[in-house]
Amino acid sequence: MNNRHLNSQLAYDKLFRYIFIVSAVIVGVIIFSIILFVSKQGLQTFQDVSFWDFHTGTVWNPPGQYGALPFVFGSVAVTLLAIALGGPLGLAGAIFMAKVAPPWIREIMRPATDLFVGIPSVVYGWVGLTVFLPIISKYTGGPGFGLFLAGVILAIMILPTVISISEDALRSVPKTLEAGSYALGATRWQTIYRVLIPASLPGLVTAVILAMARAIGETMAVAMVIGNSPQLASSLFAPTATLTTEIILNMGQTPFGSPWNNALFYMAFMLLMVSLSMILLIRFVVNRRLANDR
Repeated sequence: MNNRHLNSQLAYDKLFRYIFIVSAVIVGVIIFSIILFVSKQGLQTFQDVSFWDFHTGTVWNPPGQYGALPFVFGSVAVTLLAIALGGPLGLAGAIFMAKVAPPWIREIMRPATDLFVGIPSVVYGWVGLTVFLPIISKYTGGPGFGLFLAGVILAIMILPTVISISEDALRSVPKTLEAGSYALGATRWQTIYRVLIPASLPGLVTAVILAMARAIGETMAVAMVIGNSPQLASSLFAPTATLTTEIILNMGQTPFGSPWNNALFYMAFMLLMVSLSMILLIRFVVNRRLANDR
């Protein structure tokens, strides 16, 4: 009976092992196929458009001119602005939840933080239009659309990512380091600043990188508040556009295989490469942390 049970268990283990292998292969093939299709279609852009003009040109007026620099600049600027606003706030929230807040407050705040992840991005965009846009327009005297409003909305959207991962990183620091700091006479804030944050730095960097990936790929909320004007932003409060907003607004209106359509595919390929680079950077940070732990 024991042998039959053991053989049955081994058969199940073998079956699920094959299922997992096949699933991993299917996922890998799908991802590779997407990258291959988008890159193949996107690179056809340079049959009609100069590579240099596409990346450095500031005039986007299809079907004659394809200068994508305003969209690249808009994507990078919005992402950096969101990290500059949301990163420190998210880190402060993680420190409060991990090391300062009483347990009962932590039990309330953690589910509340996770709840933000489930809110559709269009809701964030609607809040930006109805709440923040009139305030910015009033104090700037302009329409209110632009990098600043998009950065504020994205900063709010990335808070759950920064807070959750940063809190886990802070909690993973060995208690002996914290206890040793207190034993040497350090205060709570000295311990947090000089011990906990340096010890959890790889995890904090991972949180920031994931938040950047979340911000640079966001579409709907940004499209609602950035103004969607194909021009290089002259200020934080001037309407502009990003790679994602230009793709979503024009992909359905362009004939497949046309230079304009290929240019949009190439923008999508650029976003894929940025996301892939961030994933590789995260793996590098994690592997370096594991190597240091050894």
